[in-house]
Amino acid sequence: MDILFFIGLAIIGGFIGGKVSNRLKFPAVVGYLIAGLILGPSFLNIFSLERLGSLNVINDIALALVAFIIGSEMRLCILRKMGKGIIAIILSETFGAFLLVFIGVYLLTHKLHIALIFGAMAPASAPAGTAVVLQEYRAKGPLTNALYAVVGLDDGLAIMIYAFAAALAKLSIVGSTVGSTKSFLEIIKGPVIEILGAIVLGALLAICLGYFMRKIRSKKEVLAISLAIIMLCAGLANRFHFSLILSNLTMGMVFVNLYLFANRRSAESINFISLPIYIIFFVIAGAHLQINLLPAMGLLGLIYIFCRTFGLIGGAFLGATVSKSKAVIRKYLGLGILSQAGVAIGLAIMATREFSSLGAVGKNLSILVINNIAATTIIFEIIGPIATKFAIRQAGEIGKGKIKI
Repeated sequence: MDILFFIGLAIIGGFIGGKVSNRLKFPAVVGYLIAGLILGPSFLNIFSLERLGSLNVINDIALALVAFIIGSEMRLCILRKMGKGIIAIILSETFGAFLLVFIGVYLLTHKLHIALIFGAMAPASAPAGTAVVLQEYRAKGPLTNALYAVVGLDDGLAIMIYAFAAALAKLSIVGSTVGSTKSFLEIIKGPVIEILGAIVLGALLAICLGYFMRKIRSKKEVLAISLAIIMLCAGLANRFHFSLILSNLTMGMVFVNLYLFANRRSAESINFISLPIYIIFFVIAGAHLQINLLPAMGLLGLIYIFCRTFGLIGGAFLGATVSKSKAVIRKYLGLGILSQAGVAIGLAIMATREFSSLGAVGKNLSILVINNIAATTIIFEIIGPIATKFAIRQAGEIGKGKIKI
């Protein structure tokens, strides 16, 4: 079948799944994921793994839009009101997840390299899962602002944690030698360049977008130019191996703080056409989830789920308490950041490539990582959006925003 057939089927299937999910009082994104799960290899196999590979461009488009919209919510005036608290929360929840998973996996396996890599997977979140729920329910308030900031920034920190953890894990496997020390420096150099490059790229394109926004007034032209710059940012990020999410996040953040009025017009135009793209994205994500991987998860996967969940929730609570953040942030922020997908899967694939060449020990680590992260993603992609809805409902922030997908 032509690829357009599959795109149309994804939109229809996801739309129906979203409506059913809403009827059951769940976020629509859960319905999108389940529709993809049914259409994917686990059940009907209409979306085979080979076919899913040809739809990857949709993933990049959706992630670019989500990252830009999240960045557009991060106005400095709001971040200043949060003060140092938001930094404390991000550091606390990120390292809380890393440390708790590291300890749990080490106590189970007594293998330092396995504990380091699984710990490094834990902080990575799924900005799309959280952001789409916040927009669907038109959430607005201190908790919503904090969620946008946390899911927008913690992935960059997660990439850095992985870089150091991977270097230490390799040292643990091959031994501390001159060659391995050089390897350590080479490993951390890549992520540093990836993050700094993404920030510079996003900032420069934000200025370009602002220049065009000053010249045009038509809503159609605003949409065309906004999409063009976002796609340019995503394409250049992929070309130079920068973080696609961080580059578009930076662009949105710089744009909203330099050109506030223009940003409102841009964000509104993008939200107007974003629903079908988000539906396709989550249907494809759901199709990638393979139920047959769940038995392979085993005790290691269960410990990962348990420790990551309590590490994020406990870390967010600790950071918010220490920084004396508002009560709704202390109580509920951790529940809104449980989703995990793209970045974690990407890091798992990276670990598989890096460690599979390090003998039998490295190959065993590669198998453990890819199977367990793929399996646990199924759990977190389902419970994450549900927990986010619960958090914003308990905080009383549903229905207070103006933009709705």
